[in-house]
Amino acid sequence: MCGIVGYVGGRRAVDVVVEGLGRLEYRGYDSSGIALVGTDGELTVEKRAGKLANLRSSLAGYPVPPVTTGIGHTRWATHGAPTDRNAHPHTDCHERIAVIHNGIVENFAELRAELEDNGHKIDSETDTEVVAHMLEEFADLGLAEAMRRTCRRLEGAFTLLAVSVDEPDTVVGARRNSPLVVGRGEGENFIGSDVAAFIAHTREAIELGQDQVVRLRANEITVTDFEGRPVPTRDYHVNWDASAAEKGGYDHFMLKEIAEQPRAVANTLLGRIDVDGLLTLDEVRLSAEELREINKIIVIACGTSYHAGLIAKYAIEHWAGIPCEVELASEFRYRDPILTRDTLIIVISQSGETMDSLMAVRHAREQHSRVLAICNVNGSTIPREADAVLYTHAGPEIAVASTKAFLTQLVACYLVALYLAQVRGTKFGDEISQIVARLWEMPARVEEVLSTMEPVRELARSLADERCVLFLGRHVGFPVALEGALKLKELAYMHAEGFAAGELKHGPIALIERGLPVVVVVPSPSGQRVTHEKIVSNIQEIRARGAKTIVVAEEGDTSVEPYADTLIRVPAVPTLLQPLVATVPLQVFACELATAKGHDVDQPRNLAKSVTVE
Repeated sequence: MCGIVGYVGGRRAVDVVVEGLGRLEYRGYDSSGIALVGTDGELTVEKRAGKLANLRSSLAGYPVPPVTTGIGHTRWATHGAPTDRNAHPHTDCHERIAVIHNGIVENFAELRAELEDNGHKIDSETDTEVVAHMLEEFADLGLAEAMRRTCRRLEGAFTLLAVSVDEPDTVVGARRNSPLVVGRGEGENFIGSDVAAFIAHTREAIELGQDQVVRLRANEITVTDFEGRPVPTRDYHVNWDASAAEKGGYDHFMLKEIAEQPRAVANTLLGRIDVDGLLTLDEVRLSAEELREINKIIVIACGTSYHAGLIAKYAIEHWAGIPCEVELASEFRYRDPILTRDTLIIVISQSGETMDSLMAVRHAREQHSRVLAICNVNGSTIPREADAVLYTHAGPEIAVASTKAFLTQLVACYLVALYLAQVRGTKFGDEISQIVARLWEMPARVEEVLSTMEPVRELARSLADERCVLFLGRHVGFPVALEGALKLKELAYMHAEGFAAGELKHGPIALIERGLPVVVVVPSPSGQRVTHEKIVSNIQEIRARGAKTIVVAEEGDTSVEPYADTLIRVPAVPTLLQPLVATVPLQVFACELATAKGHDVDQPRNLAKSVTVE
């Protein structure tokens, strides 16, 4: 959601902060602002609704003080409309303290009433402004202590940064259930909601734990809990650089990230197989004995990650022989799930900060279930709170709509399923080695698909005026159909639905009309002969009713040719691995169609990269 940047050091703070906000645009936002504090006792606040370009234009209109301490924010509106007045930063009554905030203060109405009774004048509609006035109440204690006392009163999820004219060499931050990371420099320090905010300046980072406050000065980083007790921190090195977050010659980040998928898949496989071809998942800190005790697995995730979980179910049950359920994280803890110590929760989250998933993890741990996280962001909250983690190595994913993160999540799910099969003895070593060998072929297979996508782009452009597209699939092709529909919704703002093809006759066939584009993901005729025959019948049914059939089928499958108005070929691969190649054309299709409509594919409307509120 909101992007947060803070800086203290020797550079012009406005340059560092605005640059950092630019690197956080992918998170989704509807206004932006900065606060700069100088040694002359002046606090400069500038904020504008709309894109960051509006703020840049405003800053260009007058001389900005050459101060070296500042904070910046890109806001995703929750309380109050996206206006200049509601944009962050917010200040106290005397405009001596400025605050920015990611998250929701759930008890803000109660706090606002209390502050107004004490004489404070609150101008905006936001929950954030109450924090500035609460800091003012404790200002005589110093900014860090004021932040600690304020945080003890707040309920909900929040990341906060504050500056004060009384301490012009200081930035103070705090977090609860919302991401915040420190960047350690030489004679300067940084803070942000994401390492992308400061990756151009340092790759040395510090994890901030739950309910912690950090005080940054140019040569000092102090971390305490909300009570003021010092707490240990963990330093880590970010293994990608600023160039990885640039477009690299592509028109959109999404195009770049689609093209990076072969490398991302290969990187996620690296280091996970020993010389004997067996899996060695060092990050999975659960012992073989603990994994052998597991009698049920529940995968929890949201959005695209949920579709990865649906595919994981097929792999886990087929290879490891363990019953597996897949749950939407937002529904999981509200249905009173049956959890025991012998239940393994697998949580999938690109960012590791997805609030619905994080709350589900905490609920599972309260019930003493083991938790394994699949995540792309080192040092994020969900992996830290899980019992075990398997990191994907997709690199930074800037576009809001997930592409390479999805494929690497699939690879991680396959590795977990095979690892469970290995430690539980449901697959022999040579069987696992054979499957792993086929996995290693996948980067090249994905590359093959990418090299044949021009007809898909032409098809997408020709359908730019359509109002609806349906997607059908069977077996692992069903989650692929769901993912294809989601991408079209996210990017092209079209009605798109994914269905299990066998359900067509139970209702969805009523939607079929002449000229309606229907994308069908066809299973392998060799690996899934029965379902293949049935889906060919489905294609015939919809074509007979005038639909425009767009068929994704493996090379050599001639039986679908008479019934496909458009045929998209993908390499023949093992059945369970087909999503790695079948998803790619649907990503390209959605991206190109949205571009033809004139939409911003990197930052779709109303969406954010990391959903850090429930």
